[in-house]
Amino acid sequence: MDPAQVVDKLKQKISSSILPKDVFNKLENDLSRVELTLKTSGYTLEVDREISFINFVCELPWEKINQDILDLARARSILEKNHHGMEAVKERILEYLSVLILNQRKNQNPHSQILAFVGLAGSGKTTLAYSIAESLGKPIIRIPFGGLGSALQLRGESRLKPEAEPGLIIKALHKVSVKNPVILLDELDRVTTEARADIMGVLVELLDPEQNMAFLDHYLDIPFDLSQVLFIATANNLTNVATAVLDRLEVIEMPFYSDEQKIVIGRDYLLPKALKEDGLDESLVKIDALLWPQIVRPLGFDGGIRSLKRNIDSLVRKIALEVVEGKPGPFVVNQENVSKYLNKY
Repeated sequence: MDPAQVVDKLKQKISSSILPKDVFNKLENDLSRVELTLKTSGYTLEVDREISFINFVCELPWEKINQDILDLARARSILEKNHHGMEAVKERILEYLSVLILNQRKNQNPHSQILAFVGLAGSGKTTLAYSIAESLGKPIIRIPFGGLGSALQLRGESRLKPEAEPGLIIKALHKVSVKNPVILLDELDRVTTEARADIMGVLVELLDPEQNMAFLDHYLDIPFDLSQVLFIATANNLTNVATAVLDRLEVIEMPFYSDEQKIVIGRDYLLPKALKEDGLDESLVKIDALLWPQIVRPLGFDGGIRSLKRNIDSLVRKIALEVVEGKPGPFVVNQENVSKYLNKY
């Protein structure tokens, strides 16, 4: 593309984007440098990086707001649909949503503490965050902290470095294209030991309403207002979470599931979902009621449902294979043939 066309295209993008005045002025200055470099030196790697930067900044949701759904009855219905049991947890979520709804009706940020679901793997922490987002009609994006090895992954790197990138927070906002999504900070306790102190320091800034109104990503080098982001956190335990971070979290302990609850979850939630995801009609598959206790506890007690989900997914995949091979069904899983469908038996 002709250099003049490149500059004109960038000018049009800047002028058509909804940007704060300071951001607009910065991009105008950056574009002037790009234009001068193109005239004197032509295309360079530095020019390409500047063009990418200008495009990225224009695409950020500086002023774009998602229109939330403020309907507590709808939220209650979604929680009941997606989660069996956990009545105390669901009631606490509804209280939290009530505060959000009241504050949004008054056009103000609640500045309440961040919900943090803490419990065993497979206890439903992550799915609760997705249900909250669904209840509010908000987009959600998950940032996994498992193995996170540097605070720069959250905060980004300076553009003085040739391979610099924005941090995970700004990338998340760029992806969802609104400034008030749900951002799930998943498994806070699993960051690497070496980087823990630095990462916890960034988390304090992210979760503090007095600081996150001007969060500085090193790549952008322009403050971004995160005060309207709804952060939700999860952790398996709180041993490795800094006290300063805990002070900003509303910790909700996840309960253990009893075998009876897991049977209901497996039969009424996980099995229909697995069948739908694998393209199978629910009428094709029947599981003997007497078999469910073995399915939920094949290897002893497990307070979560992750192993149960794996067992059901495995069973459904094997039936999917038989359907594709031409077997008509219906498929009845019972004591006589369970070893055919679940490798554990």
